[in-house]
Amino acid sequence: MTQTIPFAAERHLDWLALTDALAAGHDLPAAKVEDVFLYQGDNTLLNRSAWIAGLGLLVKAATVFPGNPARGKPMVGGAVNLMSDDDGSLRAILDFALVTKWKTAGDSLLAARRLARPDSRNILIVGAGTVGRSLLAAYGAAFPQAQFTVWNRSPKGAADFAADHPGVTIAKDLEAAVRAADIVTSATMSTDPIIKGDWLQPGQHIDLIGAYRPDMREADDTAIARARVFVDNRHTTMEHIGELKTPLAAGVIAPEHVTADYYDLPLFQRHDPDEITLFKNGGGAHLDLMTADYILRAVADAAD
Repeated sequence: MTQTIPFAAERHLDWLALTDALAAGHDLPAAKVEDVFLYQGDNTLLNRSAWIAGLGLLVKAATVFPGNPARGKPMVGGAVNLMSDDDGSLRAILDFALVTKWKTAGDSLLAARRLARPDSRNILIVGAGTVGRSLLAAYGAAFPQAQFTVWNRSPKGAADFAADHPGVTIAKDLEAAVRAADIVTSATMSTDPIIKGDWLQPGQHIDLIGAYRPDMREADDTAIARARVFVDNRHTTMEHIGELKTPLAAGVIAPEHVTADYYDLPLFQRHDPDEITLFKNGGGAHLDLMTADYILRAVADAAD
């Protein structure tokens, strides 16, 4: 019987358990992943498919319409189908927002648990949207003693974020906030870099989430060049997303500048307390598949 998993199922989920599931998923045979992008103006249709032997198949269709919030509609929508690796049957239809929320923030959290300094106490969230709110919950689970600051291009967005999350400080000066942070996690729709490499400080961990198109970037060439760079998946990040595709094409960095992706997870470790680490979250469909499988198992365990 095909299960339908609503957003309310998140009450059974745990951020640290999810990152453990993502790590375990990368011990399985490498995923077969294909992405198809269709564009119309600023709007995007992204179809992501993944197949992991022994785990299953997943198809996720995501629509991104940046103009929707002005009309009182969600910017991102879509659907998630999870299928059996045994016979191809439909195992579950999962709430798109549930899978996306936990996959996106969990993807970044797995890297941060391994690359950020364990004593990180000042965490800056750049971007006060839906993803920024998920990052607050995820990073708060792994760094419970941390103080959070939010910066947003729109002051009202930052104010609304802080009002909904008491204890979060609003940053008015992005440069000063970046310089003061131990961890910078960014989830914006920027096409021009807003995080400058000259601002980065020894020992920081930078987490870049927002860019998903070839024309999008959140950090400049200097930031990419100064840091030890890690990605979740070389194929989905280096070939399709401007954050790395652009500096690679310009010769600012070579492919070898990317230290590892999650299929080389043992390499995700900090070598020096003062080095700057940078993670590009590309959010491939294999991570949606691992997340969807974790959600199904967590729901089943809660029902026992």
